[in-house]
Amino acid sequence: MKTINYETIINAVEALCLEAAYNLPADILQSLKHAIVTEASDLGKDILAQCEDNAAIAREKKIPLCQDTGVAVYFVEYGTDVKIKDGDIYAAIQEGTRRGYSSGYLRKSMVRDPIFDRTNTKDNTPAIIHLELVPGDKIKITLCPKGGGAENMSAMKMLKPLVGKQGVIDFVVDTVVSSGGNACPPVIVGVGIGGNFEKVTYLAKKALLREVGTTNPDPRYRELEQEILEKINASGVGPQGLGGTNMALAVHILTHPCHIASLPVAVNINCHAARHATVELTP
Repeated sequence: MKTINYETIINAVEALCLEAAYNLPADILQSLKHAIVTEASDLGKDILAQCEDNAAIAREKKIPLCQDTGVAVYFVEYGTDVKIKDGDIYAAIQEGTRRGYSSGYLRKSMVRDPIFDRTNTKDNTPAIIHLELVPGDKIKITLCPKGGGAENMSAMKMLKPLVGKQGVIDFVVDTVVSSGGNACPPVIVGVGIGGNFEKVTYLAKKALLREVGTTNPDPRYRELEQEILEKINASGVGPQGLGGTNMALAVHILTHPCHIASLPVAVNINCHAARHATVELTP
């Protein structure tokens, strides 16, 4: 059994908070460049170009891509052959988040209680942590900060299996198109299909991490992603909801087996500032 120091994880997570806030990933930048070329609306082209300029300014000046630096959502792959010295993974990530959002002067958005005590925790904790045990002696941590605007436009529904493929398409397209400009399009659309009530929403969020421009390994779902994307972009909503042909940059689907009587579907929308950063720690 190999060990990683508690402080090593804290420092890595602190750095992730700054990396994700300041630097738009290369795949998102490339998709914006492509959207500028394909956009039919002059206003839409101008908006997309401003998104690209905003990313460059954030990167060069080390300032947040968006004032809403979001809920800190982590996906962790924890190797079963490694242990943490002097602490645990959950506490380390919370402390790293606390330090990162403070040292980077990132906006703190978490409140203590959803109804009865909506006072700010003042350090953007607690973070939300999804942990998966995997073989090996490494710890891989991916941060996906999630702003409130796009998150609020997400949805989940327990469909009846008889609605089939068309029912899934209708629900996803209706959810995204009805969000209009509220989710700050162009958006990335994560879709979860299957599992159960809680699993499907996790799948939808995790689907957002797939690199834009890569294809679904299952040709059936690859085709479904493309069909949904085309319908969303044919809606005319366009960049920032002001008209055009690029409301969405990509649709990514993750699936899981489900009950014979169920067809759960979840849609998690991410704005054009689709921030994420990853670090892999080894002993």
